[in-house]
Amino acid sequence: MTSTERWPEQGLALLQFMLVLTLSCADESVCRQIGDPENPQLSKDGDIIIGGIFSFHASWKNRQETYMYKPLPLECVSLNFREFQFAQAMLFAIDEINNSSDLLPGMSLGYKMYDTCGSIARSVKVLLALVNGNEIVSAPSETLCTKSAHVQAIMGETSSSPSTAIATVIGPFFIPLISHFATCACLSDKTKYPSFLRTVPSDYYQSRALAHLVKHFGWTWVGAIRTNDDYGNNGMATFIEVAEQLGICLEYSVAFFRTDPSDKIEKIIDIIKASTSKVIVAFLSHMDMDVLIHELSKHNLTGYQWVGSESWIFDSQTAEMDKHHILDGAIGLSIPKAHVSGLKEFILDVKPLNSSSNQMFTKFWEALFSCKFKRSESSGENQRQCTGDEDLTGVHNSFTDMSLMPIFNNVYKGVYAVAHALHTILRCNQTCDKTVQMDPLTIFQHIRQIRFKTKEGDEVYFNENGDPMAKYEIINWQPGENGLVEFVTVGLYDASLPAEKQLNLNNLSIVWATNSEQVPVSVCSEKCPPGTRKVLQKGKPVCCYDCIRCAEGEISNITDSITCVRCPLEFWSNERRDACIKKEAVFLSYQEIMGALLTTASLFGTCMTAIVAFVFFKHRKTPIVRANNSELSFLLLLSLTLCFLCSLTFIGRPSEWSCMLRHTAFGITFVLCISCVLGKTMVVLMAFRATLPGSNVMKWFGPTQQRLSVLGFTLIQVIICVLWLSISPPFPFKNFKQFKDKIILECALGSAVGFWAVLGYVGLLAMLCFIFAFLARKLPDNFNEAKFITFSMLIFCAVWITFIPAYVSSPGKFSVAVEIFAILASSFGLLVCIFFPKCYVILLKPEKNTKKSMMGKGAPK
Repeated sequence: MTSTERWPEQGLALLQFMLVLTLSCADESVCRQIGDPENPQLSKDGDIIIGGIFSFHASWKNRQETYMYKPLPLECVSLNFREFQFAQAMLFAIDEINNSSDLLPGMSLGYKMYDTCGSIARSVKVLLALVNGNEIVSAPSETLCTKSAHVQAIMGETSSSPSTAIATVIGPFFIPLISHFATCACLSDKTKYPSFLRTVPSDYYQSRALAHLVKHFGWTWVGAIRTNDDYGNNGMATFIEVAEQLGICLEYSVAFFRTDPSDKIEKIIDIIKASTSKVIVAFLSHMDMDVLIHELSKHNLTGYQWVGSESWIFDSQTAEMDKHHILDGAIGLSIPKAHVSGLKEFILDVKPLNSSSNQMFTKFWEALFSCKFKRSESSGENQRQCTGDEDLTGVHNSFTDMSLMPIFNNVYKGVYAVAHALHTILRCNQTCDKTVQMDPLTIFQHIRQIRFKTKEGDEVYFNENGDPMAKYEIINWQPGENGLVEFVTVGLYDASLPAEKQLNLNNLSIVWATNSEQVPVSVCSEKCPPGTRKVLQKGKPVCCYDCIRCAEGEISNITDSITCVRCPLEFWSNERRDACIKKEAVFLSYQEIMGALLTTASLFGTCMTAIVAFVFFKHRKTPIVRANNSELSFLLLLSLTLCFLCSLTFIGRPSEWSCMLRHTAFGITFVLCISCVLGKTMVVLMAFRATLPGSNVMKWFGPTQQRLSVLGFTLIQVIICVLWLSISPPFPFKNFKQFKDKIILECALGSAVGFWAVLGYVGLLAMLCFIFAFLARKLPDNFNEAKFITFSMLIFCAVWITFIPAYVSSPGKFSVAVEIFAILASSFGLLVCIFFPKCYVILLKPEKNTKKSMMGKGAPK
């Protein structure tokens, strides 16, 4: 908790600081402090004196100084019951130690407590009064006016800013300064504040815990308000740093101090009204929160989810001020609940302070009971009189409220830390060695090393930065009976645990703003669902973004993904773009319509060829069969059957064997087929040449030569195929380029030269066959087979010439279908053109199937 000052007072503080450090060491034999002496508000003698610095008053009266005369001391106003309670906790610990036989036996602790009125300048001044004292010290003129510290340790201050000021002054002297509620993380810097210790956790942990708390509930778009002092500025700086790492953005971050003019606070109210965030992180002292509540109530700004620091989140006075339930459902961090047996009764029993030396009691008692102590007979008869014996039973105000017991416990532990260190230094056993010379550095070092447990079982120790281990309760403001707020513990935060276990929350027991049971939503942009990615909005924080659908083939399977991940090669994104599914494997299968039709056509062609072969075999001795070289005819029918069947190897999932078989089988069977046709064509040509006078050409083209020619032509294709399969054979291939969302299963050619060599050789034989048949088409014969061979070769060549561009341009399985269609079309062309006319004569015109009919027109005209 902190306070700050205006620039004029800071200048005054510097002036006073220089004055009080100046000692009068002239020719006189005395040393005296320059300036007005500062007397403690509460004091008691003892063997060892412990100092206390508290703000018994909350503020002071402002005066316009003319600098024509010496400024008067500050006139303190507005009695602060809270600080008086802290002082009572210190007195209770000292009293308990003095009455103990186990700790510092035979030694008595005294105290001197000063009031700072919330002023940093006065804090420094009373600090020097504690250290130097106000006594006039006699000294020889040649001796320096120096002496040991007047107190062995100092308890205070409550706020961070005064603590930084006095810790800076006292640090070089290593006099221990132990604070019970100065939480600024800056005070952990031992190079600047070497003798500072505290029994309250550093805001370094609180700020981080608040950031993780905000992240836990998914709030990424929040507002922030802080006290404009060391406490608020340092605490909020750490919060913002951690929040940015966690992906939390601040829509606004504003600061104010309770003494700021009202128009500045009005501007903050306007900022809250104009904001879109519904969560406000308030890193404020309880006094600044009280001022803010007053302004919020005037504008009836309800419905916001407040996240608070420990300074106000468990402060019952703040809760009582919230008459309009502005802060209902607030959640934040609190020092863990504590109990110190006997402390409550001691605080409420303030009568032992009623003495002439303790004027603070008089002010306190008058404020507590709204009365005046009777000082003379002339006092007003109607003014209620105080005796100092009034009973606090039944009095309900901030003094009788024990909700700040965790802070009282911090004061209690600080006093005991000093006592344990002194107990060790003085080598106390049955009694303590009073001859031991103590110096501040030794006391400070022993306090740093102490480790003990209080009577309630709390372990007390300091880390290397002079801080205790950070543990917080997570407090939720929930409506109770009679409209009063109840501080309900809904979780814990323990910085000593591993990072993933530090925050432990019970979400089911939390009541949110406007008494809602649903966690409020406070985001700049709604979460991007799986299947989309975040794209930042230009000129806005990272929490403000648009959700863009992932491109085809990319997915995001988490919420608020910043990128889309491309699916593996064999996978593709589903419709929602949130999962990769295996691509559909596309190939020409027997199950699909096109595959079934081509299979049917292939089998039909095979059956037709078999029927023709049966007809020819049955009528093998007839003239028409014998006249057209029955041996080549049957070999041609066999090759056509193989051509029809080889088309089936192109259907189905490609495999290593099917890929090698389909092209080689196609190449060899078609060469065999064309070779037979070529042989038949040559027979027709040679037969005509043989009828010419003096020609003996038929002896060079007899049955044996015909067989050898077919075998030779076919053997060449076999050699080409063997070389192709040996060097670079076809193989199954997954084509990912043809379609984005499908895998084309096809047979890669391996060696393109081999493929085109096979195809080219078939084309070469077909062209030769076509040329020879064309030449023999008009030869005088009663049944000239060359005409039908010409038609068949014309169909064959037309099919395969159109096949090449169709094959190259057809995608995926359609290229396979084109190849099958070419095989079937050319095969049907040969079957129909060459054999159907003969079957027609054999079956339907048997009268023409005679030797006479065959020879009737055989002589040339």
